[in-house]
Amino acid sequence: MTTKKVYLGGKGITKRISIGGDSPVSLQTMWKDSINDLSYNSEKLDSILRQINDLSLLGCDIIRFAVPDVESAVGLSLIAERTSMPLVADIHFDYKLALECLKGNVAAIRINPGNIGSIEKTQTVVEACKDNGVAIRIGINSGSLPKDLQEKIALHEITRAEGLCETAVREAEIFEKLNFDQYVVSMKSSDVQETIDCNQFYSQKFNNPLHLGVTEAGPLIGGIVKSSIAFSTLLKQGIGDTIRVSLSSSPENEVIAGLSILKECDKRKGGVTLISCPRCGRIGFDVHSFVDRWQNKLLAMNKDITVAIMGCIVNGPGEGKHADIGVAGAADKVIIFKKGQIVRTIKPEDADKVFEEELNSLL
Repeated sequence: MTTKKVYLGGKGITKRISIGGDSPVSLQTMWKDSINDLSYNSEKLDSILRQINDLSLLGCDIIRFAVPDVESAVGLSLIAERTSMPLVADIHFDYKLALECLKGNVAAIRINPGNIGSIEKTQTVVEACKDNGVAIRIGINSGSLPKDLQEKIALHEITRAEGLCETAVREAEIFEKLNFDQYVVSMKSSDVQETIDCNQFYSQKFNNPLHLGVTEAGPLIGGIVKSSIAFSTLLKQGIGDTIRVSLSSSPENEVIAGLSILKECDKRKGGVTLISCPRCGRIGFDVHSFVDRWQNKLLAMNKDITVAIMGCIVNGPGEGKHADIGVAGAADKVIIFKKGQIVRTIKPEDADKVFEEELNSLL
């Protein structure tokens, strides 16, 4: 089922993007630190803006910020005044914080009507979003299920995935009764199969855009594995309009992981494709440190090329011969190759400088 379009942004300098319909699957991350001191900490604000720009270059489309207090709402407004990145305010419990954020240039509000309180409070937020052209994301997870559904799950009358789906249906009905359709639905579990099941259930009956995520997925490796399995299963079925890889790691790693998943699922094209060998006993070049130094720079380049970083001559011009440019160890030397042909043989200490020179010749 084709989902309807929901629009984020458009107010102030924020870039307007769409989610759902024929829009490309967008990529999100969440800010990891507090923003409650930005009104008097200009250095931190400038640092955040630089990081947002770096995340945008990596391929991030949307960033969500936790807003637990008024000071954070003020901080989010300060950030939003200075970036075109669509920013989402993550609100729990206090509807007044959503209203405070809507005084600024936020692109969307994340709320769960079930923990905001009364219908009247939800309606107040919805009306303010209508007035400001701001979208809403309904956020449902296993910790926010209504009591009657929790009881049914405990009695094995329904599965947890069915409970997540039913909760989303109930929350969405509130918005529909308020004649508000600019909302995205998110149902998350820390269990991969539950995440797959609830999104499948919902997409079979409703056409609201879906935000995919495995909540509390874990550290870098485990979180990427869980998210990859859940997202690839759903995306290949045409389910999912925006994703976030939730990791106990940096926003940069969340974006890089999400970008890789989207590319492998054929949901995003272009940009640098980076391949590198795992390293072995034949090592003639420190692949790991070179990748660490160059990964973000390469992924931020708006160029459709393949780059190979290889440890030895076997994996270099051999297995990496399809690469537009590559670097590999060769005994006590380092080689730079293009399309399998060696173009430079250099000292290891000159690898970064020469690689950059040859890379620039392709850009």
